[in-house]
Amino acid sequence: MDAQKLIQEQVSGNPVVLYMKGSPQFPQCGFSATVAQILKLSGVKDYFSVNVLADDDIRQGIKEFANWPTIPQLYVKGEFVGGCDIVREMYESGELRQLLAEAGVVEQS
Repeated sequence: MDAQKLIQEQVSGNPVVLYMKGSPQFPQCGFSATVAQILKLSGVKDYFSVNVLADDDIRQGIKEFANWPTIPQLYVKGEFVGGCDIVREMYESGELRQLLAEAGVVEQS
């Protein structure tokens, strides 16, 4: 299966998807660690994560998929949310929590 098709299936088949370096338990870069921590702090218990270091096709493909040059990348309900800086700003403003609540991933506060 080609990378774009696989990414499309992952993004559309899971409510929250994080493309990152490493895993949520063992992030391999600070930006990935930050986004994983923000998801945890936002109350997201379970999400689909993809270690881009394990697959070069995915690592390159995800950059093309979202037309976004950096990892990590967060998707909620099939929509690209952003990378570390955007996710952090949305978390600080409360926007991320609202987005996750609207997506039914966390309880409304």
